[in-house]
Amino acid sequence: MARDQSAEEPSELLTVLDALDDADARAIIRALVEPMTASELSDECDIPLSTTYRKLDLLTEADLLVEGTEIRADGHHTTTYEVTFDEVRIELTDKRRLDVNVVRPEQAPDQQLADIWSAVRRETK
Repeated sequence: MARDQSAEEPSELLTVLDALDDADARAIIRALVEPMTASELSDECDIPLSTTYRKLDLLTEADLLVEGTEIRADGHHTTTYEVTFDEVRIELTDKRRLDVNVVRPEQAPDQQLADIWSAVRRETK
């Protein structure tokens, strides 16, 4: 009987690989040249809005996207999404295990604070 090797892999690796294995999620990443809303991404990628939301959840759980808030003058604020990485590296460690390294760009202090606030919001939902 073959052994399930996925149980031996770190959950972060599996989460990132699952997200990147999805064609719609990759289309969203390619479209995010600048922060966009779910509706904008749905239109840009020609993906149904309900599917877009599922893919955005998948990508944010993998920490490949970050949620932001666009403040609008009319008082109707909206959530935007932005890519948080430059590279994803899969490495074989000395112990012969796969490891994931998500390389992120340098962030200004205001962006670091925004990321922390977004993480707090996700944890309190």
